[in-house]
Amino acid sequence: MSETTQRKIVKPWQALLMIVVGIAIIFLGLMVFKAKNHVILLTDGVVMCVMACCFGIKYDDLQADIKATINSMLVAILILIAVGVLVGTWMISGTVPIMIYYGMKVLTPGLFLPITCIVCTLMSTMAGTSWGTLATVGVAFMGVAQGLGVPLPVTAGAICVGAFFGDKVSPLSDSPVLVSSVTDVPLMDGIKHSLVSTGPAWLISVVFLAVYGMQFHSGTVGGEVYDAIMSTVTTSFNLNPILLLPPVVVVVLIVMKKPTLPTFTAGIVVGAVLAVIFQGAPLIQTTDGAQSIFMAMYEGYTGDTGNDIVNSMIQRGGLTSMLNTIGLLISAGVFGAPLRTAGVVDILLDYVRKIAHNSKVMATGVLILHGVFFTITGAYYVSYPVVGSMVKDMFPEYGLDKKNLMRIMLDTGTGLAPLVSWATTGAYVASTLGVDNMSLTPFAPMLWLSIVISVVMGLTGIGMVKLKDQKAVH
Repeated sequence: MSETTQRKIVKPWQALLMIVVGIAIIFLGLMVFKAKNHVILLTDGVVMCVMACCFGIKYDDLQADIKATINSMLVAILILIAVGVLVGTWMISGTVPIMIYYGMKVLTPGLFLPITCIVCTLMSTMAGTSWGTLATVGVAFMGVAQGLGVPLPVTAGAICVGAFFGDKVSPLSDSPVLVSSVTDVPLMDGIKHSLVSTGPAWLISVVFLAVYGMQFHSGTVGGEVYDAIMSTVTTSFNLNPILLLPPVVVVVLIVMKKPTLPTFTAGIVVGAVLAVIFQGAPLIQTTDGAQSIFMAMYEGYTGDTGNDIVNSMIQRGGLTSMLNTIGLLISAGVFGAPLRTAGVVDILLDYVRKIAHNSKVMATGVLILHGVFFTITGAYYVSYPVVGSMVKDMFPEYGLDKKNLMRIMLDTGTGLAPLVSWATTGAYVASTLGVDNMSLTPFAPMLWLSIVISVVMGLTGIGMVKLKDQKAVH
């Protein structure tokens, strides 16, 4: 008999009590005490360990599973570190600044809305940040919209469609990296499948914005914010089309299906070389205050352009920028491991299996479960590891690939976040763009259409990736 089968598990009523207490701690920590996600999950993990020990679970087993869980996150942590280093390198090399410049350069009044969406899509995808996109080119586009007479809720919708497209499917975004880790899905495989729902929803949104924006063809692009960004970027960086080489290298390697870490490493190396050639960045720190490439890799780009808006665009990245997410992954592991060790997850899933008689009901039920849990907590950094770790093993049992779970969670987490006013992301969207969440919802179809598509996929089975050479238990 294996070590796993010899382990004691808690009784059903004890499992239910642990789940109720665990959710209560998360809810109270987020909504009442406004504590950090890391502290909440670590506290919850300690409480779960104490409860498990009180119910007869050996502490050595708990500690061993916590260690095993954190060890399983090593690749995801390395990818997060690579993302941070990559962003810092692409900032100091001028790669991201030239993408911002070209993106804003192609603006025309009649195509303002779709181009706004596309520019935000490119920036969020290449830089891997929705928040950074909102606070930078997003703010600039809101200023341009005022000059054109374009309604602000419509502009905010276009910005959000672009910003959160990249946040959902960019390999540089911590959202898909986190979900990939908790669902045990290869990052690029999961991202490609996520495009099944997000891609069509994005295309429909762009067409809608193009048709809606035709009425503003007589306006003029410009404005103080727009002009300040363009002039500052051109004077602060030596812009050259060759600076677009790093993302081209990364995209080509991704298409060639090369491993994620070597792909990002190649993007870092190319960016570093271009930083030396075009921006004159030193390899090591100098006495004149010029930031070195290695410091940009570590702490992100810190150069001062003299313009606060542009600074907020480019002063980001670096290894240290990912420590928060890495800490969250570890905290989630500390919380989730005791639930698995004590058998709480197994007991919970047994009940779900009794209700879900087929893969369609199961997938739709998981979608609803995660959507509700995220809406209650308002934090997908909490809902991803908690729900993901609980249900990931169900999908293979029903003959479905775990990529389906990754897509479902991104649609009902990162995609839903801008529409939930009390969520951290929703509040940030409203405060940054100056538009309330409900007013921009009709003009950001991708955010809710991708959920609708996922629901249809779950109920019909169309587009669901099934496991090969394996029969479903249900």
